[in-house]
Amino acid sequence: MNGAPASSPRRARPASRLRAGGRRSLRADGLGLLFCAVMAFPLYWMVLTAIRPASEIRSNPPRFWTLDPTLDHVRRALDSETFWSSVRASALVGAGTVVVSVLIGVLAAYAVARFSFAGRRAFVLVILSVQMIPLAGLIIPLYLLLSDAGLTDSLTGVVLTYLVFMLPFTVWLLRGFVAGIPVELEEAAMVDGCTRAGAFRRVTLPLLAPGLVATSIYSLVQAWNEYVLAYVLLSSNDKQTVSIWLVSFQTSFGTDYGALMAGATLTALPVVVFFMIVQRRVAAGLAAGAVKG
Repeated sequence: MNGAPASSPRRARPASRLRAGGRRSLRADGLGLLFCAVMAFPLYWMVLTAIRPASEIRSNPPRFWTLDPTLDHVRRALDSETFWSSVRASALVGAGTVVVSVLIGVLAAYAVARFSFAGRRAFVLVILSVQMIPLAGLIIPLYLLLSDAGLTDSLTGVVLTYLVFMLPFTVWLLRGFVAGIPVELEEAAMVDGCTRAGAFRRVTLPLLAPGLVATSIYSLVQAWNEYVLAYVLLSSNDKQTVSIWLVSFQTSFGTDYGALMAGATLTALPVVVFFMIVQRRVAAGLAAGAVKG
């Protein structure tokens, strides 16, 4: 008689906790879906404006869908005189920035994380300090420096300028990834006969795949979307990047919103494709590094 009433509260308590946990999970899922919807809405509106007829772009009240999609805006953007030259220039600038920043960054990050040398802490402090310098304050000095070197209106000058801002973040980010890899893995590889360079290539580098992907995406997005430096340094039409090309749809007669959104959609596609390609490489790199370790 005395044991029965005591057992019921103990049974009810876990059930109530489960229900409370379920409600918190539903609220968290709802907030997550709401956040995703808010973040995705500008992209949806960009694509919708790119495929809707011109008569619906400025409709009042605005329509959140279209029943008559068209590709006229996309064709007009593709038929632009400087579209393909801008894509070529942006591809060269983006690829050069990604390759050089990752190549130099991974070596510098490995040296900072693995070796002790005089001024290492000061070097890390300088890396952090560079990130705090505003871009607007460096435009004139950079332009004068590149002008003296004959690198204005040159894609090489733009790549070198982007590296000034990409390398500090790349080194700082990859340093954390290198420090998180146990040094015992490299030591075991060197005991088995590998040189330090061989241990880095066979053991550490595969484990750095997530960091390399993260820095590559960051460098590509920054180089692909940057506008101010490219606008100041590049003057030839055949060397202007896609970010400058998009401004061509804003004229004194008004803004061609359909072609502008179509061009913005086309501009975003290469970055999305690149992200989808390298995303599949992350799991492969982690598995390969774990097996070799």
